[in-house]
Amino acid sequence: MLTKVDLRRAALARRMALDAGEVARRSDKLRENLFRQFPVAQWQWLHVFLPLEKRNEPDTWSFIRWVWGEELPLRLAVPVVQADGNSLKHYELLPDGQLILNRWGITEPVPDPMTAPEIMPTVLDAVLVPLLAVDRAGQRVGYGGGFYDRFLAQCRPGTQFIGLSLLNEPPGPPITDVLPTDVPLTAVITPGRVWRF
Repeated sequence: MLTKVDLRRAALARRMALDAGEVARRSDKLRENLFRQFPVAQWQWLHVFLPLEKRNEPDTWSFIRWVWGEELPLRLAVPVVQADGNSLKHYELLPDGQLILNRWGITEPVPDPMTAPEIMPTVLDAVLVPLLAVDRAGQRVGYGGGFYDRFLAQCRPGTQFIGLSLLNEPPGPPITDVLPTDVPLTAVITPGRVWRF
């Protein structure tokens, strides 16, 4: 019986064992799987987390640069942790927007009506979700703050919640301490394949 604490510790250790080159290679595979296996061309808004490099998170900048380089009509939104330390707001990410590092070392846009306007969760077609582990029901383990569960609950029905995992592992057995407020994923992308729930 594995709890979120057990899964979090073990998965983070495995991810931290990846060197920078391997993180980059696997991140490219995640990007390829997203654009190959999801109807990205039909989306208007994709929410992307910006990577926390010190925790070896997937390099989502490769996704962002690809969207900008292909000049897709797809618009990108990213989260900004609020001063309460407990909630997120979301802003459009544009090439000319100003970026800063927050207190956790995560890059965030500086909110601005012209270069980083606020975006409501209800407009999003899909959300790329950070995670450490996921079970066969699509329940995920993150860092334990609940930021994403609160955010995903604000999205409209039908929004796709897509986890990104650098670990080439299938979803595991059921997590024993799932909460009623936990929001399951629609799918998870690993470097090797996509798992749908």
